[in-house]
Amino acid sequence: MSGKHVAVLMGGFSSERPVSLSSGNACADALEGEGYRVTRVDVERDVAAVLANLRPDVCFNALHGPYGEDGTIQGILEYLEIPYTHSGVLASALSMDKQQAKHVAKAAGIPVAEARVLDRHHFGNAHPIKPPYVVKPVREGSSFGVVIVKENQAHPPQVIGSSEWRYGDEVMVERYVYGRELTCGVMGNVALGVTEVVPNGDTFYDYDAKYAAGGSTHVIPARISPNIYQKIQSLALKAHQAMGCRGVSRSDFRYDDRFSENGEVIWLEINTQPGMTPTSLVPEMAAHAGHSFGELVRWMVEDASCSR
Repeated sequence: MSGKHVAVLMGGFSSERPVSLSSGNACADALEGEGYRVTRVDVERDVAAVLANLRPDVCFNALHGPYGEDGTIQGILEYLEIPYTHSGVLASALSMDKQQAKHVAKAAGIPVAEARVLDRHHFGNAHPIKPPYVVKPVREGSSFGVVIVKENQAHPPQVIGSSEWRYGDEVMVERYVYGRELTCGVMGNVALGVTEVVPNGDTFYDYDAKYAAGGSTHVIPARISPNIYQKIQSLALKAHQAMGCRGVSRSDFRYDDRFSENGEVIWLEINTQPGMTPTSLVPEMAAHAGHSFGELVRWMVEDASCSR
């Protein structure tokens, strides 16, 4: 049993606060079960002072979204010299920026969908690319602000340029990729199993499909051919390494097998702070590989470091 004092960082002030609280409390419970001394920290603007006062041995980063997975909290932890879980400053910032992450992935030989970045105010009445396409905020997680434009839609979605939009002015317009939603986690330098995510009722894996009860079905191992399975694992590991990730990450893919079994595999994005409740995707993948939830979070704490 470990006597280490672990501060679990959760909550925060991004759109993903509820998910972070859920992840954080699940991880804190599991770490207490593993014998760690745990302090739960609901992150506010005074987090540096709180942590300087607490002086934990390790920070378990269970934050999601801006400030928590974009290099911001990582920079604070580096400054305070507190070892922390997951990726470091550069990998976190890079992975959170969909445009830059796509550049790095493409340079590493990972297949990506064609895309361009626009100011949302310049959308106008003409489609920026031929439909169908997907509009995504450049720096958000959990599918917040994702809009799918269908083939027969007459004009771009008006919500993008409206005052209701709260996901930043830069948006990515990306070719819509048909097919199945596949995802693969990486733990250290080992690719875990491949999961197919089947949204129940929705056309894509949006926020509700991710987090609402019964929102999606997770099929692990994914029912795909061995060569596609291995290809997904290989690409997930390649993305993890190309971005400079550490600890745990998860890459999301689309697999279009409408016309042939080999089909088209497209990498969508990498998550450096994937959901961490016992029923989240990465803990399910770890369980499939023989690691209990407690073993997974213990491994993450023991893997923690600075200068990541």
